[in-house]
Amino acid sequence: MYNILVVDDDKEIVKAIEIYLGKENYKIYKAYDGEEALKQIKENDIHLVILDIMMPNKDGIETLEEIRKDKNIPVIMLSAKSEDADKINGLDCGADDYVTKPFSPIELIARVNALIRRCTKFGPIEEKQGLIKNGELVIDDDLKKVTVDDKVIKLTPTEYNILKFLTENKGKVFSIEEIYENVWDEECYAAENVIAVHIRHIREKIEINPKEPKYLKVIWGVGYKVENLQNKE
Repeated sequence: MYNILVVDDDKEIVKAIEIYLGKENYKIYKAYDGEEALKQIKENDIHLVILDIMMPNKDGIETLEEIRKDKNIPVIMLSAKSEDADKINGLDCGADDYVTKPFSPIELIARVNALIRRCTKFGPIEEKQGLIKNGELVIDDDLKKVTVDDKVIKLTPTEYNILKFLTENKGKVFSIEEIYENVWDEECYAAENVIAVHIRHIREKIEINPKEPKYLKVIWGVGYKVENLQNKE
């Protein structure tokens, strides 16, 4: 059973999400502000967080920034706004996905199931697949560790999954839709901003100069690829 923390100052929304996800056999933890959420994460083994952006005291963005200081828990942001800037702000701070209020139970359940599925697919329960090497980029899929030039790179679960997928298929160009459908393991849904932000974050972490990337490259009008580099022996 997976443990999901639902964080929203609207208790009715928290209760509704608890009912929806409870039927999917998830164990639900609840918090009504950012401080309480951080306490729950510290005290419990939380596998995924559903986090509202607009909350009093410590809002969702501030809470997410605190979580990302030492945790790679998958996070879905909830936003009452439909503006792209609001969603991108959450992704910029390390969110894995977002859902806009009002949302349908079916959409929320699908998003949660997909994120849990891909994080366990690429997570510790998967058998060791060995090292994935490309130049000085090394992915240890057993430890879920990425290094570049022997320096450990800290990635979120979604960033890791995207980089692993592209590196396993190095040299091949994938469209935004193909990346989404392979990593998210579901039909493409409003993926352009999500993929673009995650790609930018990965570049900033693994590239010496993100504006002139060595590994993760964009093919304008087509998609993205990890360059196929000759590995050093």
